[in-house]
Amino acid sequence: MRNFEVPDFTLGDQLTEEQVEFFHKNGFIVFRNFISQELVQLYLSEGKRLEEMWIREGKDKINGIPLKYGKDEKGAPTIQRLCFSSLYSDPLHELINNPRIKILLDLLYPYEGRIGENEKDGLVFNNYVRTENSSFSQMGWHTDAPRDLFLGQKIMPMLNVGVHLDDCPYENGGLRVIPGTHKQNMFKLLFAKKYFVDNNPDNREVGFNMHAGDLSVHDGRLWHRVQQSPHIGEKSRRRVMYIPFITGKYKPKDEHSKTPFYHRFTTKGITR
Repeated sequence: MRNFEVPDFTLGDQLTEEQVEFFHKNGFIVFRNFISQELVQLYLSEGKRLEEMWIREGKDKINGIPLKYGKDEKGAPTIQRLCFSSLYSDPLHELINNPRIKILLDLLYPYEGRIGENEKDGLVFNNYVRTENSSFSQMGWHTDAPRDLFLGQKIMPMLNVGVHLDDCPYENGGLRVIPGTHKQNMFKLLFAKKYFVDNNPDNREVGFNMHAGDLSVHDGRLWHRVQQSPHIGEKSRRRVMYIPFITGKYKPKDEHSKTPFYHRFTTKGITR
């Protein structure tokens, strides 16, 4: 396990040849200072507003996708994974329609990609925090490929575009990836690790020093996990929003959509 010092890339009006080459080789890339600290605070407040609204309304699912409930340090209910967030927030909707975000679609070439605002799980607002009653402080090894298989579809390229809202040094946990595994064969894609159950470090994995306002991109076929923070309480908190960049057939979701079968695995043990 190693602390991977990523190049200090900055996202301009278009991707550079170096950035594209780095991403296709490793399956991930990080862009520094993508959004201002003012926008970081705005998005944090929007996440809090949605959480309070959905708790008040007793929401369990959005468009068929379960909300992940946990409890804060005082034992009060909190939502630790909010899906389709941009459909209920003007600032978040504006974020995913930002022309600078859309530049990243070029990383899906030669496939024609799109931003899945109302597909998959939409814009997901993750609130990782480690407390005695937290249900969402880490996430085991996985790729996003089986999701397509469960839906009876061919595995298609997709990107997870993360907007980071907290400073998270490598030592505090966070995203871990195994570079290059987005090019693995089908057997390794499906069986190299035990999905979501295996939280063990891998000697090939890399992690990052992330800062509030940074943007990360990783290929959905890449083996990745979220390392639990060694701290308890507020010091462990890590908030990041993920925007799905997808290819293939357009499959929007709405309030009548059924809960996908694979959520039986990812929501096990979650309490409200």
